[in-house]
Amino acid sequence: MTREIRIGDRLIGDKQPVFIVAEIGINHNGDVNIAKALIDAAVDSGVDAVKFQKRTPGLCVPPEQREQMRETPWGYISYIEYRQHLEFGEHEYRQLDSYCREKGVTWFASVWDEPSVDFIKDFDPVCYKIPSAALTDHGLLRYVRATGSPVIMSTGMSTMDQIRAAVDVLGVDDLLINHVTSTYPCDPIELNLHMIGTLRDTFPCPIGYSGHEVGLVPTVVTVALGACLVERHITLDRAMWGSDQAASVEPGGFRRLVMYIRVTEQALGDGVKRVYDSEHRSIARLRRVRG
Repeated sequence: MTREIRIGDRLIGDKQPVFIVAEIGINHNGDVNIAKALIDAAVDSGVDAVKFQKRTPGLCVPPEQREQMRETPWGYISYIEYRQHLEFGEHEYRQLDSYCREKGVTWFASVWDEPSVDFIKDFDPVCYKIPSAALTDHGLLRYVRATGSPVIMSTGMSTMDQIRAAVDVLGVDDLLINHVTSTYPCDPIELNLHMIGTLRDTFPCPIGYSGHEVGLVPTVVTVALGACLVERHITLDRAMWGSDQAASVEPGGFRRLVMYIRVTEQALGDGVKRVYDSEHRSIARLRRVRG
């Protein structure tokens, strides 16, 4: 069985290079210049794509949370105002679209509601991302699927029954499923990386991984477990203000992550036992009885 999906000009799946995504998300804190600096850091790391998040705060923030007050870089304001400060509009996205084209990097976005799908559609996206929070919103899933574009779906906070129900809505064509645990940052004991194998055994589509842990090792391990897409949040500084910063990777760490993934891909090989040319000197020097 071939597990492949085409995103832009790239095939993603078994026997293809791992597709590495730097999740900028909301780590830009509503500042286009920070977003551009994060794009620069991601490109410098050698990623395949960067990702943003698009919400309509009036739809996505539950009514009981809208007037809750909190300290923010914009002062002591309501939660709905805070969410509005984080959102980029068309002017900002036009800048980011142009900047990504200039830098030669693919970008796409998580869409949290139907107006956000319409908004991102104007940028002719290579795919849409369904965030874990929206996995049970079957109306949104149908709306995204109706675009005809490839879909990446994250599975944090979800049971297997909920995941199956979402896949029933989306179908498995042009679908990639990410294993996720939606805790920021996530304790290693809750990463449950063997879920990658469970998802591979359950669904005939490519499986990826979106990580929120501290450190790089678990993310690299997912490549050996069969993840064909890897996504981590990127930040300029983990001490910056913002809910996702602590679970993110700084630029130097992201460069190492990409390097470790590429080395792991090479090291995995194809599973066919062979004697390499480089071993012949060792045979002559070390093997006393030759069969």
